[in-house]
Amino acid sequence: MPIEDHSLINEFPEFKEEIHHLKMEDAHFKKLYDEYNHLTKEVEKMEQEITPSTTAEEELLKKQRLQLKDTIQDYIKASTAAVKA
Repeated sequence: MPIEDHSLINEFPEFKEEIHHLKMEDAHFKKLYDEYNHLTKEVEKMEQEITPSTTAEEELLKKQRLQLKDTIQDYIKASTAAVKA
């Protein structure tokens, strides 16, 4: 089964410029961004069976990544709204 690309740019292509700007200028966003990428890499290793794991462990990381993705999306939208205001 092909692995989907879960990069933030792929997940939020409409916010590509905002993601880049926040990553470069906002330390808190950079931390969230790095954590999301780390979780994504760990999930990919599990999916590719590079890192042995149970289904429950893999699902837990996927849930954490999804929650973090929601947090990042809210952060981007709030940042974008603040700039427009």
